[in-house]
Amino acid sequence: MSKKQFFSILLRLTIVIIASSCRSKQENETTLQEPEEFPVTSLIKRDIDIPREYVASIQAFQNIEVRARVEGYLEEILVDEGKEVKKGQLLFKINDEEYRAALNRARANVISAEAEMKSALVELERVKLLVNKNVITKTELDLAEAKVEIARSRIEQAKAEEVAASIRLANTSIRSPFNGVIDRIPYKIGSLISAGSLLTTLSDIENVYAYFNVSEVEYLMNFSKAKYQNALLLSNVELILADGTLYPLKGTIETMESEFEEGTGAIAVRARFQNPHRLLKHGSTGKIRLHEMRKDALLLPQKSGVEIQDKNYVFKLNDNQTVSLKSFIPIARVGDFYVVGSGLTESDKFVYEGTQNVREGMVIKPRFVTAEQILAENNLND
Repeated sequence: MSKKQFFSILLRLTIVIIASSCRSKQENETTLQEPEEFPVTSLIKRDIDIPREYVASIQAFQNIEVRARVEGYLEEILVDEGKEVKKGQLLFKINDEEYRAALNRARANVISAEAEMKSALVELERVKLLVNKNVITKTELDLAEAKVEIARSRIEQAKAEEVAASIRLANTSIRSPFNGVIDRIPYKIGSLISAGSLLTTLSDIENVYAYFNVSEVEYLMNFSKAKYQNALLLSNVELILADGTLYPLKGTIETMESEFEEGTGAIAVRARFQNPHRLLKHGSTGKIRLHEMRKDALLLPQKSGVEIQDKNYVFKLNDNQTVSLKSFIPIARVGDFYVVGSGLTESDKFVYEGTQNVREGMVIKPRFVTAEQILAENNLND
């Protein structure tokens, strides 16, 4: 092969390679210029029920310790643990022989003091007669009157001791101060009971209180205004039991404490629930659920959000079809939606889903998704 033929072949190969490279570059540029399609939507505006949950502790309407007021042997136990009792019902009986004897002795002292009083009065009349006849001096009369006063004071003292003895005797019979349910009974018949010994605990659980704490921000946003503007928030209280089931009766918020806790910045709120079947017990736990009806709330699908370092963003669609990160602040989550507090407006459009494939400044081909489609997809239609 001559040198001329070799250069001719080499030139042709070079032209083919260059042409092929240009075609590949053009194809790649064409591919890169074609933007990827992403679904795009905007905020959904509608009235929404925002549930808020708080850890709650449940306490009886009344819960007291039943203690002995006198010492003695436990003679009778007339109730059983876990049983309901009525107001005035006899619960325990302490042996009362000693206290009956003390009462009889006190009554005898009253009779004796009254007899002394009669004797002092007779003596006073006799002394008066003698003084009037100038047989004895008036000093004897003063002395007789003093004896009458002493006798009168002894009667009062004896009667007071009789009342005290009567009270001690009555305290050997322990009765229920209100309708309630008996708790554990630690003592058995025959046990020696000291004054102040705990015999049982009595709880009135026909109604119960549920206490829970709310932050200062929630108090200012919801509770302080609800008294006048959103009565439903206060009277539509739900209780979620420890097993996750919903208590069938709704409660009412009655009151709250007057001070915020210094350490937590929270304030305690009290809700009241009827408990006709005694399902709720003193000391049990659960969650309080409140329902806040917010009008014209702005909803953002959670799949549209991007969390970066505890902050929330969306990929907002710009006029030139590029996307950029835009931060927003959610105030609650309802189902699969954020309730937007600030940062976004109704006119903003953003990438609905597929955010993991989107990057800042990327050009996309938007495909608008309507609110109706999103609501149907997330089962949030009315």
